[in-house]
Amino acid sequence: MIPSLLLPLLGLGEAAAGQGKTFWMPPQASTLAPDVDKVFYFIYWVDIAFFVLMMGAVIFFAFKYKQKKEGEKTSSNKGSHSLELVWAVVPLILSVVMFVTGFRVYVESVIPPADSYDVRVVAQKWSWAFEYPSEGIEASELVVPADTNVRLTMSSKDVLHSFFVPDFRVKKDVVPGRYTVVWFNAPEPGEHHIFCTEYCGDGHSVMLNTVKVLPQDEYDAWLASQQAVAEAEGDLTGVALGESLFTKKACVGCHSIDGTKLVGPPMNGLSGRTEELADGTTIVADDDYIRESILAPTTKVVAGYAPSMPPFEGQLSETEINALIDYIKSLD
Repeated sequence: MIPSLLLPLLGLGEAAAGQGKTFWMPPQASTLAPDVDKVFYFIYWVDIAFFVLMMGAVIFFAFKYKQKKEGEKTSSNKGSHSLELVWAVVPLILSVVMFVTGFRVYVESVIPPADSYDVRVVAQKWSWAFEYPSEGIEASELVVPADTNVRLTMSSKDVLHSFFVPDFRVKKDVVPGRYTVVWFNAPEPGEHHIFCTEYCGDGHSVMLNTVKVLPQDEYDAWLASQQAVAEAEGDLTGVALGESLFTKKACVGCHSIDGTKLVGPPMNGLSGRTEELADGTTIVADDDYIRESILAPTTKVVAGYAPSMPPFEGQLSETEINALIDYIKSLD
C-alpha cells in the first residue's frame, strides 16, 4: 500500500479524488487537463523507471567487475543478440505509445469544437485585452461561463507573446500579423492565472491577468452590465464596430452583403468559403486570409475580379481589423 504522503508525488493524490492537483501539476481546471496529465505522468514514470534501471546497472557492474588486485584482467564477455533485441524493441514500443497518446491529446487541444463561444485576445506590451465580438464589448480580464467550450482567437499589436493558463494546460504563441487559436472548457467556477511565457521586453514579468469562470446566470449578469456601460459610453466594438467601419471605409461600395456581384467579391458567406484565386489556386477564407485581404488585398486576388482595392495597412488598429473580420464572419 502506498503511503498517503507519497500520493501527490506519484501523481495519484488529489487527482484520484478528481481535484487534479499533484506534486508536479497545478489543479486540473479544464476538460483537457486530465488527458494532458496522463501523458505527462506516463512519460515521467517511464523515464524514472529507465533511470533507476540504468543507474542501478551502472552501480551493480561497477562493484561486480571492480578490479580486485593489481594486474587483474576483466573477464571475457560475449554479446547477446537477445539482450540487444530487447533494449531496441522495448524503447521503440514505449516511444510509439508516447507519440500516439501525445498526438491524440495534441489534436484534441488544437481543434476547437464547432459550438465554441468566441472571444478575441489582443496582446501588447505589457497587457492583455479581451474582445467579445457578438456582444460588442471589450474587457480587461477574461470572463467566461462555466462548462462552455470557449475559443480564443489571438493576435498581437507589437511583438511575439505567448498565452498560458497552467490550470487549463493550454499554451499558445500570440503572433503579430496573424491569428492563432486555442480553446478550453472550464467545468467549475473559479479564478485562474494567465501568464505570458514568451519574453517580450522589460515588463514581461508583469504581463499577468486572470480568467474568471462564472456560473451561467452570473456570467449573463456580468455581460449585461458590461453592455450597459458600453452603450452609455457610446463605445462600439466587435460586430457593431465592424459594421460601422464597413460603411465609413466605403467597403460597402465595392463589396455587397447580399451576394450581388460588384467591383469586389460579395462578403456574405465568405468566412469558411473556398475561394478560387486568379493564379488558379484555391484558399479557405479564414481569419488570416480575410485579414490579409484587408491589409494587402492584391496579394491574393479572387478569380474574376481586378486587383483594384487599395491597401489598408497602417490605417486600421488591431481592434478595428478584428471588428471588420467579426462583421464579415457574421454575414451568413
